[in-house]
Amino acid sequence: MKARLRTVRLELAEPLRISRSVMTARDAVWLSVEHDGVTGHGEAVSSVYYGLDADTLARLITAVGLERFPDPESALEALPSGAVPPAVTAAVESALLDLAGKRAGVPVHRLLGAEASFGVATARTIGITSLTHAAAAARRLAASGFQVLKVKAGSPDPEDDVERVRVVRDAAPRARLLLDPNGAWSRVQAERLLPRFAALGVEAVEQPLPPGDPDTLAALAERSPLPVVADEDAVGVDDVRRLAGRVHGVNVKLAKCGGVRAALRIAELIEGSGTELMLGCLTASSLALAPAVHLADRARWADLDGHLLLAHDPWRGIGGADGVVRPSGLPGLGVQEVTAHEDVA
Repeated sequence: MKARLRTVRLELAEPLRISRSVMTARDAVWLSVEHDGVTGHGEAVSSVYYGLDADTLARLITAVGLERFPDPESALEALPSGAVPPAVTAAVESALLDLAGKRAGVPVHRLLGAEASFGVATARTIGITSLTHAAAAARRLAASGFQVLKVKAGSPDPEDDVERVRVVRDAAPRARLLLDPNGAWSRVQAERLLPRFAALGVEAVEQPLPPGDPDTLAALAERSPLPVVADEDAVGVDDVRRLAGRVHGVNVKLAKCGGVRAALRIAELIEGSGTELMLGCLTASSLALAPAVHLADRARWADLDGHLLLAHDPWRGIGGADGVVRPSGLPGLGVQEVTAHEDVA
């Protein structure tokens, strides 16, 4: 097999503010793996939170040494878990699954055991922004077909978060609402605020407390008036094992857990425990989100809108603009790079 890398810049359509940062762009490393004239693709995106820049990602992907394997199937069998950061494993696995699916002539979800095609409603994120902007975004998204809206929280003044949810609820009264403070609240703040958000109809809250103390998160979940979903405290299989049955959900992102097969292990681990699966993502292109879309029928909540936050998505094939993500039905991941001519058109 032959492998090649390319680094690109992904610009957001507008700055995304969360409790700990503001994002305007991120770098992506594209991996292409070719065998017998067929090519599979994967993407890893840089992350300040996880300490991974594009140069580091490219170096670590190269170090996997895909050229030593005779075909994608043998490489998938041998792909190490834990030897490199999960984002690297996820990107390499993505390219290999894409290639294996194309070689077999079937979509990746067929390789993973799902026979029928499907579409899943995805949440769409509204960042920490003005009340006027939040209300306008909620109206626009609801009119476009979005049934689930995720509101970021963690403003210096928690009353700002409450009012933002209130105006979003008023602007999109039929939408399901999720809330994500990204670990911004203390336990005392969370206990005071969660009943107010429950009264506003919020369906679930992600990671209300700072990560690093899963026992306190679990204790909060036990008394919370709305479901608590672990995110930053649920990075991989071991983290989820400690939280299974103690929180209402875990947000599984392929780039943080290590890819599709790791996500499937997590789904199996929590089955029957009372903890449900959310599939999340980083801000990235359709290429990076595609593997999670092929798993989305297994999740109670899908938060797969990272490609929709971009000013220009350089790949296509998973939909989402109407509030529903779906595999295209093409072999492999089912995504295609957008050419310069198509972009101009």
